[in-house]
Order: sequence, then C-alpha cells, then structure tokens
Amino acid sequence: MDALIRFRGVKKRFGEKVVFDGLDLDIYRGETLTVLGGSGVGKSVLLKLLIGLMPLDEGSIEFDGVELTTLDEHGLAEVRNKIGMLFQGSALFDSLTVAENVAYGLREHMPGRSHRREIAERVRVVLEMVGLPGTERLTPAELSGGMKKRVALARTIALMPEVLLYDEPTTGLDPPNAARIAQLIREINTSLKVTSIVVTHDMHTAFAVSDRLVMIRDGKICVDATPDQLRANPDPYVQAFIAA
Repeated sequence: MDALIRFRGVKKRFGEKVVFDGLDLDIYRGETLTVLGGSGVGKSVLLKLLIGLMPLDEGSIEFDGVELTTLDEHGLAEVRNKIGMLFQGSALFDSLTVAENVAYGLREHMPGRSHRREIAERVRVVLEMVGLPGTERLTPAELSGGMKKRVALARTIALMPEVLLYDEPTTGLDPPNAARIAQLIREINTSLKVTSIVVTHDMHTAFAVSDRLVMIRDGKICVDATPDQLRANPDPYVQAFIAA
C-alpha cells in the first residue's frame, strides 16, 4: 500500500515525561486510521507533530515523500495547506455567521471581490454535504453542539484538503449526534477520497469509521489492527480499553 505519511523513530518528551520513545507508524493514502490510547499517551501530540505545531526531539516525519523536519516555515505552510483539522471544541468564531465561519479559510486563499460568488457556492455545497443546508445566516449561539461540529467540519473540508485530522470529533455529543458525525466522517472520506486520522476515546466511533486502528502505549505503537482484529485481540489491556 502507498504510505502517504511516515513516522520513523519519533521521540518526544516534556520535561521528565516521555511521550514517544521511538514511535514508528505508516498512514496509507485514502484510509481512515484511528489512534487510540489512554489519556496523556500523546494522541493529540501526534497530530501537532504532523502539522508542525510542535517540534519532535528525534526521528523523522515524511508527508508524501517530503521530510517535514527539514522544512522552513514556508515549506510547512505548503504542507499545512493540504491538511484540514477538526478541533475538539469546534473553534467557531462566535461573532461570525455560519457562512462567514465556513468561508473564513477560503477568503484567506481566495481574496478579493472576484471570488465572492465562488466562495458562496463552495459554502453552500459543503454545508449541504454535512446536512445543514440553509443555515448560512445563523450564528453559533443558535446551533446545537452537534450542529456546531458539523459547521466546523464544513469549514475544514471547504479547502478540499488531502488529509483530514479529527481530534476527539464526538466529545460532548449525545449518542445520536455522535453517530451522525461518525457517518459523516465515512461519507466524506469516500466522496472526497481523503486520508483521515481520527483521535478518539469513543470506541463506538472508532469501530464505525476506521479502516485500521493503532494503539499507543509506553511511547510506541503496541497494536496495529483492523476493527475485527482489534475486537479479537486477546491482550487484557486491549480488551479492558474496548470494554471501558
């Protein structure tokens, strides 16, 4: 399979706390990979290392054959333009309408009045993709938690990234809304043919969206499995994590 992203020998620590101790991981083009592990094992840190928000201490990270650790800020910006991230708290701007929130990144990349019609059409299309047509004029205060997540997802896919990062996409949602977000992740992965990396504690979401799951323990990948393989894994730690 074609590995789009490669982590090799990645080490990261914060003071005395070792987060990664020689972590190796391949992420394949077009798959949905879910990253599992207990609190504080570095799941979100993995995403931040990938987009250059944190430096690693040792090791290598490649994106589509490009070594990220050697890039300057301009080079990192080019890579970041290919990656979209859905933040845990949605991170919508309260003072902007739904349409303005979704269009925020588009206006940075398509400035000027000449692109207004194109931007408005893109906003309409992505809001329809997440099941929120006709909500352009609403404000975040008028949205439920599940709707906010979907608006944030629309903003993330509006720039048509190659890779989507989901940091705890169903945290704080009730089961029906969590299931809807999980369904959207699968639908978007299929329709846009993106590569997705999902960080979650929610095993229902993990099993619903994943082509493959990895688990971090003691600074390394301790399990790399399909959903069926993970369910059948006899390791007591794995079974306790699934059951919890």
